[in-house]
Amino acid sequence: MAARKATPAPPEDFEEHIVDTNVSDEMRSSFLEYAYSVIYARALPDARDGLKPVQRRILYTMHDMGLRHDRGHVKSARPVGDVMGRFHPHGDSAIYDALVRMVQPWSMRLPLIDGHGNFGSADDPPAAMRYTECRMDLPAEAMTSSIEEDTVDFRPNYDGRELEPAVLPAAFPNLLVNGAAGIAVGMATNIAPHNLVEVVQALRHLIDHPAASLDDLMRFVPGPDLPTGGKIVGLDGVRDAYETGNGSFKMRATARIESITPRRKGIVVTELPYNVGPEKVIEAIKKYVQNKKLQGISDIKNLTDRHKGLHLVIELKNGFVPEAILEQLYKLTPMETSFGINAVALVDGQPRTLGLRDLLQVFLDHRIEVVRRRSAFRRQKAADRLHLVDGLLIAIVDIDEVIQLIRSSENRAEARERLQSVFDLSEAQADYILDLQLGRLTKFSRLELEKEAEELRRRIEELDRILSDEAALRALVGEELADVAERFGTPRRTVLLASAGQQVNAAKLTVEVADDPCWVLLSGTGLLARTGDDSAFGEAGRRGKHDVVVSAVAATARGQVGLVCDDGTVHRLDVLDLPLLPPTADAPTLQGGVPLSELLLLDARPLALMSLDDDGPGVALGTEQGVVKRVKPDHLGRDSWEIIRLEEGDRLIGATQLSSGEEELVFITSDAQLLHFSASLVRPQGRTGGGVAGVKLGADDRVVSFGAVRDPERAHVLTIAGHGDALPGTQNGSAKLSPFAIYPAKGRATGGVRCQRFLAGEDRLIAAWAGDGAPMACSSSGTPIEPPEVSERRDGSGQPLSQPVHAIASPLSATPSGVSD
Repeated sequence: MAARKATPAPPEDFEEHIVDTNVSDEMRSSFLEYAYSVIYARALPDARDGLKPVQRRILYTMHDMGLRHDRGHVKSARPVGDVMGRFHPHGDSAIYDALVRMVQPWSMRLPLIDGHGNFGSADDPPAAMRYTECRMDLPAEAMTSSIEEDTVDFRPNYDGRELEPAVLPAAFPNLLVNGAAGIAVGMATNIAPHNLVEVVQALRHLIDHPAASLDDLMRFVPGPDLPTGGKIVGLDGVRDAYETGNGSFKMRATARIESITPRRKGIVVTELPYNVGPEKVIEAIKKYVQNKKLQGISDIKNLTDRHKGLHLVIELKNGFVPEAILEQLYKLTPMETSFGINAVALVDGQPRTLGLRDLLQVFLDHRIEVVRRRSAFRRQKAADRLHLVDGLLIAIVDIDEVIQLIRSSENRAEARERLQSVFDLSEAQADYILDLQLGRLTKFSRLELEKEAEELRRRIEELDRILSDEAALRALVGEELADVAERFGTPRRTVLLASAGQQVNAAKLTVEVADDPCWVLLSGTGLLARTGDDSAFGEAGRRGKHDVVVSAVAATARGQVGLVCDDGTVHRLDVLDLPLLPPTADAPTLQGGVPLSELLLLDARPLALMSLDDDGPGVALGTEQGVVKRVKPDHLGRDSWEIIRLEEGDRLIGATQLSSGEEELVFITSDAQLLHFSASLVRPQGRTGGGVAGVKLGADDRVVSFGAVRDPERAHVLTIAGHGDALPGTQNGSAKLSPFAIYPAKGRATGGVRCQRFLAGEDRLIAAWAGDGAPMACSSSGTPIEPPEVSERRDGSGQPLSQPVHAIASPLSATPSGVSD
């Protein structure tokens, strides 16, 4: 066990000195010192140059290092290290954070530092300072311009070894242009950025009219101009802030509604409120969509890049009112947020809350003082130079005597005294002559000196006029401000809206479309769409431009329909997801429809649409092996389900929505047999039923078409014959069109009657259709194909077609039959 170290005894002459201090007094004193340090040395900007101490020290250090805009970039760690070591001993992270903010164009309206590398984004932090590079930008050089000309006071740094500026000369009102934000002890500041050109116009007006009112100044500065653009809604709070230094206003994103795909509309956001990043908006939208507080949004994509800038695309579901969704986004997400102005800044070392006029006046007074001190400095410098030039001109006149006098002197001190006494020169003039190079002693040099003396006298006269005339001094300040505005000014980015009443009231908008009746349409080329109401489809026809509607079912805008496929499954479709066809006087065109592949990933072939309404007579189904089934919707809340139990090797060949249950069901087989019987002969079965025998088939025969007829007197039959060994869709075939009434009805599960005679080279029907009205056909590309003339012969032969038929539909029936193989 280690021995315990003994505590040494105090020396004999040690006198213990304990000071009794009241704890509350000590806490009060320490807290006030801490608060003073935070307020004056860290958190609040000076109202004159609009900079916090760390920002001012960064710019002065970079100026002192010569990091001009026309020099190369240097690692950000270099100025950060110099600032920390010389002026700001508070840690490199605080210094680098301040430097980064002066680089970011979304943080400052007029960035002061030119950065090279990853300086972050509105959502992401910057790279470490060892990876980024920086240099002063032109506006920063304007902030430090003429700092060596005794324009501002300097004070000792933290250790007293160097001097630092108490304020920068500031050629433009940085506090208003770039704003400020900071939290001190017991107070905070938050000032919005403004447009440089507008602020300069207000300053020049204040120069010419010192008694200008707030309303006069607001004609030039109507409101903030935020770096990220957007909109400001409601200017009452802006005026309060300009009058008292405290106020708030709403910032709103800039968004437009546009068609992002042929079937979908979307909201495109190009500008966001100040200090709001796109990821924050995306996160909020996703949260409210998951919580069911936002409806109608299908997807959100961030397409922002360096070329297009901010580009946020919010995809909307069909059937929702985009304007209403946009207003909900403003209400619920950071796409609309408030900015509270609390214009607190240091004036004469004291924190004050300043209105617009006060902010302008403090800067203007500072700038007038800077120009006055600069003019006095330049006047003194010119006078000193003129004094030396005058002495040199005196010496050049008697240069031989001057040389002889210097050569005969024992030392420099004697030569200086003799020059002063002989030529009546000052000590400075005599020293300047003694330092003169012999090369200046030429006739040409004398002419140059005389010209320089004239220029110096004119310069001194001009500076004397400025220093003696307050109006001339103020005019010069105004001219310099105008030059700064011309060099660095940019157009306004933020749109000002007088009041929120000018905006659409979200409470008065309906987000969802009304659940109006409509028709859902399926075209022969696999396009889906819906009509605007229940009268927009029907007798008008079933052909759009270059396409035919092979299936149509009545629904409502907010309802659902089923898509029947040849594998015996049904897939649920939301009607709202389908594009709305524009109203037309003629037949609807499905060119604006959406391809089925964009809604569902199917391995089976779609046949027809069906209603999911349990009150109807149901759907009639026919299979390739001659099975028929009637079934009512029974989907159990699933997205897809089996509607018929198929035997191995069998598949659905047709599906049709029944309207009365008394329709004639029609089978057409590959050996050109047609059988029809009443749907009432088929007893409805459940979802898992396998159906009953519908038509009797030969050994090698199969069903090529199944459908329903409501009006036998107006119905027709279209059959197309070809060779059975040819690939589907590759042969034109011969078509025969005949009235449906010439085919007698027979019982279910019988063989039917012949409907077409085969020609040479034909051995089977490759496509067939039976339905109400005269059929319309199209190719796989949607091109219309005209059917032949009507033939009254049941077993007549067909007429050659110009191209292969892909789909057939009726112009009259609202629920057409299934079509070709």
